[in-house]
Amino acid sequence: MNKKRCPWCVTHLDYQHYHDTEWGVPIYDDIKLFETLLLETFQAGLSWLTVLRKRENFRVAFDNFDVHKIAGYKAEKIHALCQDQGIIRNRLKIKAAINNAHAFLKIQQSYRSFSQYMWSFVDHKPIQNSYQSLDEVPAKTALSDQISLSLKNHGFKFVGSTIVYAHLQATGMVNDHLVSCFRHEEVKTLGQKGQELGS
Repeated sequence: MNKKRCPWCVTHLDYQHYHDTEWGVPIYDDIKLFETLLLETFQAGLSWLTVLRKRENFRVAFDNFDVHKIAGYKAEKIHALCQDQGIIRNRLKIKAAINNAHAFLKIQQSYRSFSQYMWSFVDHKPIQNSYQSLDEVPAKTALSDQISLSLKNHGFKFVGSTIVYAHLQATGMVNDHLVSCFRHEEVKTLGQKGQELGS
């Protein structure tokens, strides 16, 4: 029997697998949150599918998303990344990723963890939306505006409100699976379990 899914994922198997296994699942691990944020930095102006298909190349190029190593990248590494055909070779985005690694480490020092900082915006529990159609799902919200501004004030780049909202969706801070999607209730349950563990 075919499972009912969010319409945005059904055209590509890569998207479908990501939707079925990752999208909307609450993430509390700092390194996973940094990985998602770094990849979304590169998504700006492109489709998430483009980034998703290059994710493993990014993983190799960016030292398994080791934030300490990335914060230490110098001109030689930046040049190598700009020549790497396996990733998105945009010098501004590469430099933003390094800049954001520095900002990420500062937030860790100030808030104990990046996860603590980010989840505080949603009172440490996922926002459970009940959208019936894709037309209802926003590209950004007042919340993503607020977080975007906060991240920028902490020195982050390429973190506009739309990118931030995509981050909230991807990391399960908001559940934007349509109510008709088989993952809606599954992700909702995962969010409730995460709350219980965190409380």
